[in-house]
Amino acid sequence: MGPRMPIHWGSCRGRQSGRVRSMDFGRSIGWALRMSLVLRMGFVRSEGFVVRMGLVLGVALALGLSSSASVQAQVAKPALTVTLASVRQETLPLQLAANGSLAAWQESVIGAQVNGLRLTEVRVDVGDRVRKGERLALLQSDTVRAELAQAEGALGEARANLEEAQAQANRARSLQAQGFFSSAQLTQSLAAEAAARARLQSAQAALTLQTVRLAQTEILAPDAGVISARSASLGSVVNAGSELFRLIRQGRLEWRAEVTASEIERIAIGAKVRVTAASGAPLMGRVRMIAPALDPQTRNALVYVDLEAPLGSARAGMFARGEIFLGNNQAWTIPQTAVAVRDGFSYVYCLGPEQRVVQTKIQTGRRIGDRIEVTTGLDETARVVSSGAAFLNHGDLVRVVPASVGENPPAVAR
Repeated sequence: MGPRMPIHWGSCRGRQSGRVRSMDFGRSIGWALRMSLVLRMGFVRSEGFVVRMGLVLGVALALGLSSSASVQAQVAKPALTVTLASVRQETLPLQLAANGSLAAWQESVIGAQVNGLRLTEVRVDVGDRVRKGERLALLQSDTVRAELAQAEGALGEARANLEEAQAQANRARSLQAQGFFSSAQLTQSLAAEAAARARLQSAQAALTLQTVRLAQTEILAPDAGVISARSASLGSVVNAGSELFRLIRQGRLEWRAEVTASEIERIAIGAKVRVTAASGAPLMGRVRMIAPALDPQTRNALVYVDLEAPLGSARAGMFARGEIFLGNNQAWTIPQTAVAVRDGFSYVYCLGPEQRVVQTKIQTGRRIGDRIEVTTGLDETARVVSSGAAFLNHGDLVRVVPASVGENPPAVAR
């Protein structure tokens, strides 16, 4: 005979012993049936032998039933070792989810104020941070400086003419008092003095105008902020009012969230807001204003939210989603690990009779930390399997261990 196959004791031991006992049970039943057939056919007619055969048949049946019960005891083993968690009442924040886009809080358009001058210098580009009054670009100032010098000369001439007219008027007054000048001659002298004074004022205004034009050849930042656009090109001739730069004032952004008409009443001015930009940057802010009118196309209203610094990678024009905090309320929660999602529905497993789990369909709500809100489907006194729910089925036998063994003990397959 060949070498004997070694017996492996482990997970298969129960199955092997079960098969052996089933075979013994089958042989016993078969032997008893054959003997009863012999009795019926009349081969054995001894009354004592019949009694003995009845006893043998009863023993065989008893052995078979005990073997079957042993097999069932071997099969009924726990599917998992689990811990249980209770439904807990907690205070959760009420939030209103909304979508929208990031935009500049205020965007200033910076342009030229003088006409027909050439750009000789551009000092900033898109994305540069500037201070209030910082020089952004320069226009050609030669012509303006020449006109300024001309205005200064005209002012000096007007001042000299006024001094001469004043002297003539004073002389006319003296002569008229002595009787040498008539009233008409005095009037002419006084009129010449007034005209000279008016020409002086006009020259002063012309000088001020040229001074302002010279100052306007420097393009300055009206406020601190970030340059968001630049259309200024070196060497181009600009016209009055043409756009050269766009400036996001103070570098501030706002989130313009779209909400429905029914949600407007729930939002309060000054409410806290948490925003997540498309870049993943988390932002915090507060509600500044709610639009007084709804969009006639979408029937939605805009909620303007001032975002707090730092803005990180957030940029104007990005899509963003966020939550507007409306307050707090009480809710029933369970660990998130207790929820199993199957076919788009959420289930938990409650401990039932005989240490078997009962699959229960629930509706979930808000999440906070490692807890999740249960809105419907679960009683507050229920105890649910806190880990390994994804490996269970309805009616599975489990072995419960105390939660003190670990906060989230691993599920152990049996």
